[in-house]
Amino acid sequence: MPDTPTAGKNRAWQRMLSGRRLDLLDPSPLDVEIEDVAHGLSRVPRWNGQTEGPWAFSVAQHSVLVERIAALATPDLAPQWRLAALLHDGPEYVIGDLISPFKAVVGGDYKTLEARLLAAIHRRAGLPERMPDYAEKAIKRADLTAAGFEATQLAGFTEEEAAHYFPRPRFRRKIAIRLTPMPPAEARDAFLDRYIRLRHACGYD
Repeated sequence: MPDTPTAGKNRAWQRMLSGRRLDLLDPSPLDVEIEDVAHGLSRVPRWNGQTEGPWAFSVAQHSVLVERIAALATPDLAPQWRLAALLHDGPEYVIGDLISPFKAVVGGDYKTLEARLLAAIHRRAGLPERMPDYAEKAIKRADLTAAGFEATQLAGFTEEEAAHYFPRPRFRRKIAIRLTPMPPAEARDAFLDRYIRLRHACGYD
């Protein structure tokens, strides 16, 4: 008999377009398909959709931006950690992009679920579950810098507000980026292209 949801029966998995069923409580890397990740992230808006332009600025496009900034700011960052930068918000293809104030309200359960999903995504991509501190810091700095660009260019923040909430780290070289939100299909393809190229650079394919 087909395994279909029934009334009164709780389920803790999500069916993906690939046909995979991802257990949200105990996610397996075998059920993580990068096409599902890219598709989902391309349809999840940053800033709860409160951005300018005809298209939402998606998490997929944000992920590509973070990897780009990480590469510019830390030229000697190994390809595997640049791949980790691309995947840093990977769990959001399942759980969506909660804005920081809401994450603080939700608390520990959200963080636990997010960590389990990210670990499964890392294993699927050939990455270790845990990264060295310097790689984590490089990715966090790139993420914060990306948020600052997005805040002022798309989300209506003044430069002063952005400097307060999203202070841009100081890098050795100046990073100037102009953002234009992409349609979901373009953001998906840009994410997949970077994933494939970085996997190749890592020697995984």
